[in-house]
Amino acid sequence: MKTMTKIALAGALTALPTLGFAEDAVPGVDASSDAIFIFNSLLFLIGGFLVFWMAAGFAMLEAGLVRSKNVTMQLIKNISLFSLAAIFYYLIGYNLMYPLGTWSVDGILSGVWGPGVLEAVGVGRDGADDYGYASTGSDFFFQLMFCATTASIVSGTLAERIKLWPFLIFTIVLTAVIYPLQASWKWGGGFLDAAGFLDFAGSTVVHSVGGWAALTGAIILGPRIGKYNKDGKTVPIPGSNLTLATLGTFILWLGWFGFNGGSQLAMGTVGDVADVSRIFANTNTAAAGGAIAALILTQIMYKKPDLTMVLNGALAGLVSITAEPLTPTLGAATLIGAVGGVIVVFAVPFLDKLKIDDVVGAIPVHLIAGIWGTIAVVFTNSDASFGTQLYAIAVVGIFTVVVSAVVWFVLKVTMGLRVDEETEINGLDMSELGMEAYPEFSKG
Repeated sequence: MKTMTKIALAGALTALPTLGFAEDAVPGVDASSDAIFIFNSLLFLIGGFLVFWMAAGFAMLEAGLVRSKNVTMQLIKNISLFSLAAIFYYLIGYNLMYPLGTWSVDGILSGVWGPGVLEAVGVGRDGADDYGYASTGSDFFFQLMFCATTASIVSGTLAERIKLWPFLIFTIVLTAVIYPLQASWKWGGGFLDAAGFLDFAGSTVVHSVGGWAALTGAIILGPRIGKYNKDGKTVPIPGSNLTLATLGTFILWLGWFGFNGGSQLAMGTVGDVADVSRIFANTNTAAAGGAIAALILTQIMYKKPDLTMVLNGALAGLVSITAEPLTPTLGAATLIGAVGGVIVVFAVPFLDKLKIDDVVGAIPVHLIAGIWGTIAVVFTNSDASFGTQLYAIAVVGIFTVVVSAVVWFVLKVTMGLRVDEETEINGLDMSELGMEAYPEFSKG
């Protein structure tokens, strides 16, 4: 649905009864048009601040799943990456993502360059960029939150051994170029959209992009010291605070209602509001399905439930339903989410066998479950093509991996990606930042 954003779709929104909004009458314009503009903009703003709250969820999840000696580093990375995303999406990414039909290379590269520009202060009907739809400010705010989410995914995977500044430079490239460019191919009306690719709220456009970037970085960076012993066995490295990790998961679950619900992109008709409510319900039950599937499966496999798997199972369920949260029934949404939970339980040890160290489990949750969710669209939406979905997954994956690899390698050669061995053993908090999250306790 995001392809609608910033693209006027004549006749897509049905007029509401007059609701009494006060403004000087404009010949030929019913006051009900104000209602459409206002309610659509309101959906973007509410959805946007819910997705913003997901930044806190990522921060808490990561703070809980790293060791106490690295918590402050994760927190500074999360607030810094969000702030950088806000600036560079404004400077470059927004217009790169939404060319409004103006392409330098048709369907591939935007012909609109430069910073985003909001509507004038106190703009009226005649001055609004798209009076028939929504305000530019609400659109920009909503889309920015998705861009920042992509960067948050990378942070947790590479925790406990990456330097701060190379990571932040990668974040700039990711949010200014990588994410908005590939997003333009779908949500900006580019060639993937023309091919019939369906991704309602971003299982591929957002989550798999973050996952591919994280996977590429993890391979180039290498595992943490002591994660894999000489026999090739995985050595568990428990996180510092499972309470925080659980809180982070619930915050992300809450924010996802804005992530998926806001992606309806319209709240000006009865049908739109009914669809938003349907999306909320499906999003919630998919998360529940993922959590319960992980709960049961870890009990069967390990004889004890694993909380971290259950938390990531819920998140995988959310990622899985994100590509199509509208068309499934509640039962189908639960099953789609449950498959995401199963994916996490099997994918985490599989990555360990490959010696790919993903500290928080972001690659199974966002990449592998994102691929599953994109494919699952064909089971509930008759407009989806299995071949087209796979084609889009491959295109976005290859693009993200190649560009990410180039950026990671350049940073490795020029600045170095990884802290030295002594810093990693002692913890990044004191060595890199000179402060600890829990100074009154011994280092974990």
